[in-house]
Amino acid sequence: MRKNIKLTALAATASALALGLTACGSSSDPSSSKADGGKTDASKPLVIAASPSPHADILNFVKDKLAAKEGLKLEVKEFTDYVLPNTATEQGQVDGNYFQHKPYLDDFNKKNGTHIVPVANVHLEPLGLYSKKVKAIGDIKPGQTIAVPNDTTNEGRALQLLAANNLITLKEGVGTSAKLSDITDKKGLEFKELEAATVPRALGDVDAAIINGNYALEAKLAPAKDALVLEKAEGNPYANFLAVKAGNEKDPRIEKLTKLLNSDEVKKFIEEKYQGSVVPAFGAPAAS
Repeated sequence: MRKNIKLTALAATASALALGLTACGSSSDPSSSKADGGKTDASKPLVIAASPSPHADILNFVKDKLAAKEGLKLEVKEFTDYVLPNTATEQGQVDGNYFQHKPYLDDFNKKNGTHIVPVANVHLEPLGLYSKKVKAIGDIKPGQTIAVPNDTTNEGRALQLLAANNLITLKEGVGTSAKLSDITDKKGLEFKELEAATVPRALGDVDAAIINGNYALEAKLAPAKDALVLEKAEGNPYANFLAVKAGNEKDPRIEKLTKLLNSDEVKKFIEEKYQGSVVPAFGAPAAS
């Protein structure tokens, strides 16, 4: 009898647990599905991780001026590095992010086993060479030191900019994956590798530095005016985009945000606020 009582109690507990799980995760819920098999409540705020400038600035413009008319509740969570926005997106701590370009994302996914995918291109930030010690690129001489970002894609991008302006020579065909070891002629220059976010703070300690556009803006630099040389925008593969974890692309809130980020209002905001230091990159889907 005691055994039967125990079995009956266990069965009742299991039934209650199953009922509770069904109530919490009903497959009949009409809201959109998430990559982890859960459900997204389309009425909940959409939380997007972003670098402070220009990404968060652009998102906050959308939040303050455009989101209400689309019925979108948008929250912007700022990050000051290039790792946490992707890990937070992968782990579901945020719904998406807006801070990176495709070569960086490809490298990040490969190295970290993450599943982040681009949704829509928004803007391009031309990478630039800056200096507090020389006034023109022709003033850079042998023996001087140039700081470059130390992450794989941005270092390659930086070295390509230097090579395009005859400050170094690279091995043929290395492309955007170029490393310091791929320099065949340093032309007497020295290089200092730093985490991208810290490069602006080191500008006074080196003779020149390659700085990412968003970090230049945060450091109160005006790329269109202050850079010794900038990347060309035409044909540039480094458009920054809205990204999500694979499987969440059709979240209705993400679709609303995509529409707003690619709107005429945002295009005008970017052009007027940044005066060529940041340029719109609409018109084509983000690279897949």
